[in-house]
Amino acid sequence: MVIGTNIRTYFNGKWHEGDIPVMRAADHGIWQGSSIFDGARFFDGVAPDLANHCARANRSAKALMITPTVEGDEMVAIVREGLRAYGPSQAVYIRPMYWALDGSELGVAPKEGSTGFAISLEQVPMPSFDNATTLTRTRFRRPVLEDNVCNAKAGCLYPNNARMLVEAKSKGFANALVGDAMGNVAETATANVFMVKDGVAYTPIANGTFLSGITRARHIANLRADGLEVVETVLGFDDFHGADEVFLSGNFAKVTPVKAFDDTTYATGPITRRAWQLYMDWAHSEGN
Repeated sequence: MVIGTNIRTYFNGKWHEGDIPVMRAADHGIWQGSSIFDGARFFDGVAPDLANHCARANRSAKALMITPTVEGDEMVAIVREGLRAYGPSQAVYIRPMYWALDGSELGVAPKEGSTGFAISLEQVPMPSFDNATTLTRTRFRRPVLEDNVCNAKAGCLYPNNARMLVEAKSKGFANALVGDAMGNVAETATANVFMVKDGVAYTPIANGTFLSGITRARHIANLRADGLEVVETVLGFDDFHGADEVFLSGNFAKVTPVKAFDDTTYATGPITRRAWQLYMDWAHSEGN
């Protein structure tokens, strides 16, 4: 599904203008769901943590038993080549993708060394920091490694996220605050989450049920370097009802303030603003 405009696609060793076809009906990635992607951002002429996102794409492929075919440094160079068609005022969503082409003898497991690869660049504006979101509970939970590939940014995980969002929107909210298998807060349907209480930032400890994001790690490092205490710990839904501030952390928007969780409301507070400003300062000084 196209989410932006001005699309360029890297496939079969070269860049193409537009959203070209890259998969076939018999590709393992279509009928068995063996596909991964990663997401990075280009804005103001910089592409923060691009190398880390490309490296994670290869790790995700291995977790899904897909053979990576492009080294991280080479992937970065290909992306940068494709970005030359965009100006610094154009914000771009960068999406490298792998999928299995063939299956094993029984068809279910991906065949080693049979891999499709593409990169999609789409011009998508950065969401406004002032556009705060809302959260609600959902009956759906994050899976565990024993029953799903939680250690990959895998396409097959996203139908579960989608039903979280559909349920949240049916209740009049924009996103869902999601529990893990034990009933503790894991993340939201689309991003990692932080809360602030009495001047301390808290975020759910990575326990294998969700991807501990690249942008999440960057916020933790930035805030700690600026002297703020950041605690990774087990958090419950009541902790979020008692929070002073809540914000989301993800590559797509970097920082998204939360203004409500069910009947609890929040202001966009100083630490949420600090996380946003520290990220932007870092991105423009050394993040590229």
